[in-house]
Amino acid sequence: MLRPQLGRFRVVNDAAAIAEASRRTHHTNYLAMFSTVHDCIVTDPALMTVPLDDHMVHRGDGVFEVMKCVSGAIYNMKSHIRRLEKSAATIRLDIASMLPWIPDALTETVRAGGSRDAQVHLYVSRGPGSLGVNPFESIGPQLYAIAARLRRPFMEAHPEGARGRLSSVPQKPPFFARIKSCNYLPNMLMKREAVEWGVDFVVSFDALGHMGEGATENVGIVTADGRLVFPAIEGVLSGTTMLRTIELAGRIVGEGAIRSAGFGDVSIEDIRAAREMLVVGTTWNVSAAVEFEGRPVGDGRPGPVQRRLDAILKDDILHSRELRTPVFGP
Repeated sequence: MLRPQLGRFRVVNDAAAIAEASRRTHHTNYLAMFSTVHDCIVTDPALMTVPLDDHMVHRGDGVFEVMKCVSGAIYNMKSHIRRLEKSAATIRLDIASMLPWIPDALTETVRAGGSRDAQVHLYVSRGPGSLGVNPFESIGPQLYAIAARLRRPFMEAHPEGARGRLSSVPQKPPFFARIKSCNYLPNMLMKREAVEWGVDFVVSFDALGHMGEGATENVGIVTADGRLVFPAIEGVLSGTTMLRTIELAGRIVGEGAIRSAGFGDVSIEDIRAAREMLVVGTTWNVSAAVEFEGRPVGDGRPGPVQRRLDAILKDDILHSRELRTPVFGP
């Protein structure tokens, strides 16, 4: 953290000088940003700013989505925008006028970033207007779209699989769990735990001992009798990758690899008896959790269901005409 020299604070109103002085090495990860505040796309990370008095900044009053552009097309964009619309409606944020042009904002921002592979962040805020908690003091919803460098799927960097633990952070109540809100303090605390404990993810459990979700990922199991089960959808965020994985799992049900795929209660005892444990998400694809709470899951190695579903999902990401929104030409 930068430490200012006491007694040497200056008043500076030169925006160009401030932008130049604010450059950091991590800025190389940021490719382009569109903002309705400025009504333009910028490619200089020093100009990728959000007003401090935007209620998303000082109150977490906004909703967001993260998707990815792979080989020149954004994957599953419509599902992400539908979930954004649902989250916004739940917090009574009217984005109806934005919905027709959000796809163009995303594709043009990614195109301006110049990379055929990018992580795409979409934020819709209550907007600037005050530093208070009253949502009616804002001037109206604002949209921010960012294209950043795409991270490798987890299993490419860690083919041995992931290790997890039970989080000490309380699970979100269902009302908040189902909103992809910019107030991600519980999620941040969960990720901090994972880093401090030296594991790849942590997962919450509710008061009844049923598994919830991770900081940024959904987690499911393959039971001893061959059922793919993710936690009951009423208490977790409806992960787009989770929902698509369950849909694609129908193929391996037909192959006889599993008996069924769906939702249900998952306890710690179920995990201990499971054949496999799967971690899914936009940056995870379908990954294998081979250890949980210091004990091996199944035989302690990535299993056949994870390998098959990950391959099917990767093929879907690269070739699904229905779910790919082209950004660049062939």
